[in-house]
Amino acid sequence: MKFATRYTLVLLLGAFVGAGVVLNMTVLAERDQARDAGTSLPLDELRTLTEVFGRIKADYVEPVEDKKLLEDSIQGMLAGLDPHSAYLDAESYKEMRAETEGQFGGLGIEVNMENGLVKVITPIEDTPAARAGVKSGDIIIRLDDKAVKGMTLNEAVRLMRGRPGTEITLTVVREGQDKPLKFTLTRAVIKIQSVKHRLLDPGYGYVRITQFQAATEKNMLEAVKKLTEENRGNLKGLVLDLRNNPGGVLHAALGVSDAFLEKGVIVSTDGRAAESKSKATARPGDVLRGAPIVVLVNGGSASASEIVAGALQDNKRAVIMGTKTFGKASVQTLMPLGNGGAIKLTTARYYTPGGRSIQASGIVPDVIAEEAKLTRGETAERLREADLARHLENGDAAAPAEEKKKDDKKKGAAGGQPAPAEDYQLQEALNLLKGIAFFKAQGG
Repeated sequence: MKFATRYTLVLLLGAFVGAGVVLNMTVLAERDQARDAGTSLPLDELRTLTEVFGRIKADYVEPVEDKKLLEDSIQGMLAGLDPHSAYLDAESYKEMRAETEGQFGGLGIEVNMENGLVKVITPIEDTPAARAGVKSGDIIIRLDDKAVKGMTLNEAVRLMRGRPGTEITLTVVREGQDKPLKFTLTRAVIKIQSVKHRLLDPGYGYVRITQFQAATEKNMLEAVKKLTEENRGNLKGLVLDLRNNPGGVLHAALGVSDAFLEKGVIVSTDGRAAESKSKATARPGDVLRGAPIVVLVNGGSASASEIVAGALQDNKRAVIMGTKTFGKASVQTLMPLGNGGAIKLTTARYYTPGGRSIQASGIVPDVIAEEAKLTRGETAERLREADLARHLENGDAAAPAEEKKKDDKKKGAAGGQPAPAEDYQLQEALNLLKGIAFFKAQGG
């Protein structure tokens, strides 16, 4: 099953001359063709656009290059759609491709633009930002001595990146804090090891996926193979940790899901273009041969992480444990442009195998386990898709009653202080895994 990566882009080109505009014969011909097809070009709005362009060229206090004005217009068009659509110039596009390959320079945070400021979606594990204590939901208001307000997201990201070993000070506003916090971070080459693994107890393995990259499926399969060999071919169960995993490459999420499923739908997508209407199904072959799985998630689990969690939950292949996920159920397609840049455009919503859209609502775990190191208030303040300006609506008339009931149960689930453990959620996942394995061994 292949998801479309090619789209035909139709560009309406006009020629800007000084303070005026010339509509060439191509545009006029296209206008006539559009009318014949029962639609029309927004000529009044295009006139307004070109009038503003001309006024800036003629009257702005300083000369402005045409390229900057046009690129800013493109950025504005895409930024106004939703939080995930964006224009990438050639340099930004190159950096994004480097990220998907697992190595880039910077601080190690996933960020988004929110009301003109940069908001942290999640810090990436084992990076300068995570080690310094930057948290999901932090609002970055200054980068060194420069105010973020008025910058584009690309400009802010470019300032945060730089030569490894150099420092940058982030001033952030955090809910619950009276004063802004300052973090001085040292830039580093961010080498993301997307898959980590270890034995928790004899017979019980642990695989952590920090981000979905091109090689994630292959690395995950190798990790499971090593764990199985360490247990002489008898792996009784697996904890799959997707906490604070912001997503990544869609095909990697499909591959990871497929590895644990014998059959069934993994995910379906639906958008306006025919190419965006797709359904991915699992191929025969379960790498664990039916051994139980507990998947750990939290509010930092987004996008591709939610595809995996939703696929394993709806196919009843795994128990989902933790706290409600981020709630990003939209598909972005990278569309290269002739100038070496690209646009990242939201082209579809995705749905879990059961037909659920978890857009802006998230996946509610089967078993709620709060994060012991956070207070109840801190857990509730974690940034989610529904908190982002211009987020896509769910697309369903209402959230399923079953999910609402699970979410209501969450409010009273923590019940007192958690048992002391280095990682409370992981300890609970292991206990649950042992219980399921024991039950299966008894013929249950």
